[in-house]
Amino acid sequence: MTAIAGNPANRPVSGKDLFGHPRGLVYIVFTEAWERFSFYGMQALLVLYMTGYLLHPGTVENVAGFAMFRSIVEAVFGPLSTQALATQIFGIYGGLVYLMPVFGGLLGDRWLGRTRSVSLGAGVMVLGHFLMAFEFAFLLALFCIVLGCGLLKGNLAAQVGMLYAPDDQRRDRAFSIYYVGVNLGAFIAPLICGTLGELYGWHYGFGAAGVGMTLGLIAYLSGRHLLPPEPKGHGNERPQLQPGDGKAIVSLLVMLVILTLFWTAQTQVWNSYPLWVRDHVDRSVFGLTVPITWFQSIDALAVLLLAPAVMYLWRRQAARDSEPGDLGKLMTGCFLFGGACLALALGQFMAGSGQVPIIWPIAFHFICASGYLFVVPIGLALFARVAPAAINALMMSVFYIAIFFGSIASGWMGRFYAVLPPETFWAVHAAIVGMGGLAIFLLNRPLRKAMGLNATQA
Repeated sequence: MTAIAGNPANRPVSGKDLFGHPRGLVYIVFTEAWERFSFYGMQALLVLYMTGYLLHPGTVENVAGFAMFRSIVEAVFGPLSTQALATQIFGIYGGLVYLMPVFGGLLGDRWLGRTRSVSLGAGVMVLGHFLMAFEFAFLLALFCIVLGCGLLKGNLAAQVGMLYAPDDQRRDRAFSIYYVGVNLGAFIAPLICGTLGELYGWHYGFGAAGVGMTLGLIAYLSGRHLLPPEPKGHGNERPQLQPGDGKAIVSLLVMLVILTLFWTAQTQVWNSYPLWVRDHVDRSVFGLTVPITWFQSIDALAVLLLAPAVMYLWRRQAARDSEPGDLGKLMTGCFLFGGACLALALGQFMAGSGQVPIIWPIAFHFICASGYLFVVPIGLALFARVAPAAINALMMSVFYIAIFFGSIASGWMGRFYAVLPPETFWAVHAAIVGMGGLAIFLLNRPLRKAMGLNATQA
């Protein structure tokens, strides 16, 4: 099977490699870092903003169209308390952010092209983030961010894969570098946007997120000449599906189901988890109280600190011909993330009715970060390698559908946060993501065959 990224004609011709990678990767990573800064900066505040201010009587009436929106949500999910409504809105929003790239990927593959899609999406996201500073425009702001992410996400990730031939061993490392950019933005965002929002006013935090997205758009436009040209077949024809591509597509859809289990637990880190930190964690350090949003920065910092160690481990294993393949890494990541959720359950169980020592959520973030590194960049690289050339960006976007379903599920499960004991709540999430690892273990051989992977690649 031939991938778009494998055609040398599709690689940029200007510029030399930088530190062993095409220069275009630098601009893509920089763009994604600022896009994630804006996204995670707003996301770190969203549930706290809704439960602590926006959804309260006397304020929620100011949001244009909210009464109708709430009636629709409760018609689907049933009557919801303020806390349950906030987590469900977060789940719907977070889910749509990762569903829309399917349509954005189709537009990028067939009509707009990837570069135009990313540029347009970034511009719409700039508008959405600045609208978040005005409570009456809350729903419109979320709509703009969802629409912009749809145009940007799959197309930008596909451009990473297009910089390399399909058998280029640098591809996995490139996606790992790409996700270092993601987590660099995610680390800085809660420190700046979260601090401004919690201490000085919600709208200051949202405004800072808008500034970050503006910088991302400027970065992308500055590096357009180093990005891969739009893929084309002979003349004006686009690549077509080839015999055998159907098995590859089915195998990726199976992975979609498995990855949904991982994302159900992972997206809870931004949904109910901040409420748990607020309600159950002793945040006092040397007489100072750690802001709730800073825990999201710990999550991203853990990824940044562990990423070099994980990549070093893989290089050492590769030198000894013992590096696990993509499916093996994904399975390991699911089990690690399940262990992280068990750490939260254990910390809460040991604390009883008292406050959980801060060391437990810190340990959680470092364990789940290791699982994240084994799942997210590797999952993207797997989709880029296996996806048929004719629908490469579309199938890259399918990777994000798992986050859509996972986010919707985590929003639905958020209602149980106020019902179940906290240790049970987190133990359930450990079981969910653990089932994903077990499924990969049981289906390894048929998945490997359908994807056309050899034993080393799987």
